[in-house]
Amino acid sequence: MEPNSSLFVLVAAFAGIVLLFIFLYFVPVNLWITAQFANVRVGIGELIGMRIRKVPPSVIVNSLITATKAGLQLTTNELETHYLAGGNVPAVIRALISADKANISLSFKQATAIDLAGRDVFEAVQISVNPKVINTPNVAAVAADGIQLIAKARVTVRANIAQLVGGAGEETILARVGEGIVTSIGSAATHKSVLENPDKISKLVLQRGLDAGTAFEILSIDIADIDVGANIGAKLQIDQASADLKVAEAKAEERRAMAVALEQEMKAKNVEMRAKVVEAEAEVPKALAEAFRSGQLGVMDYYRMENIKSDTSMRDSIASSDKDSKDSGSGKSEKK
Repeated sequence: MEPNSSLFVLVAAFAGIVLLFIFLYFVPVNLWITAQFANVRVGIGELIGMRIRKVPPSVIVNSLITATKAGLQLTTNELETHYLAGGNVPAVIRALISADKANISLSFKQATAIDLAGRDVFEAVQISVNPKVINTPNVAAVAADGIQLIAKARVTVRANIAQLVGGAGEETILARVGEGIVTSIGSAATHKSVLENPDKISKLVLQRGLDAGTAFEILSIDIADIDVGANIGAKLQIDQASADLKVAEAKAEERRAMAVALEQEMKAKNVEMRAKVVEAEAEVPKALAEAFRSGQLGVMDYYRMENIKSDTSMRDSIASSDKDSKDSGSGKSEKK
């Protein structure tokens, strides 16, 4: 009986310890005592309800204690609702305390909305208190005289609490500032005027109201560096001249091809005309034969025609020989 009784005592003790841990888990008495000493009214039933709803009582109670000590009037239901919605309760409490100390208007509803929107509400309050400097990448622009300038700016921004939900982020600020720099440099008559007064760029950019619809308020835009780049105007002129040359060469080649085609066409027409002449000459003997048969041409007429042809041929040969002798005589005189 003694071994059985000792085993029963051990089992009972183990069961008691397990039940004690379960009781302390569902009924966090230490948190309730801490809340009472901090003048935070939290009931045991509320703590048990948090456990059942799978909400860490320590997160809610400690955040509520911090808020109460800072003078903020919040309830456990508000904090628990925000936690169940997926929010970061400690970050919201830190942001509310920081905003209250800095005299920044920030309600609990605004803070929770900013947190649920995916933004770091505590960082937003810090940026609102301590402005943030954003360095833009190198922005290349071309002045009216064709010279490229490469500028880099520093944008000092402050968080706009009212626009954090639904407002554009840093990428939009950088894009708008870059666009403003390009427009300002592009409107300058010469690149020298920009180099002499780079502050004109920042003034023109600030006048455009680039922070509209964003989560930030632009405090200043400072040109950190500006360098001279390539002569874009000269390059464009060179490219245009090269393109014009190619067009002219293409047109000249087109005209040459047309001339060659016309020459070939004329040669073909010449050959065609020669063929017609040969064809016409071939008809002469037929006409003579027909004239003989019809009695329109006699033998004596034919001989007279042949004599005329012979005289013409003889005169042509004499004329050509006289021409050759004159040409040879003039050649000899030139040699002398």
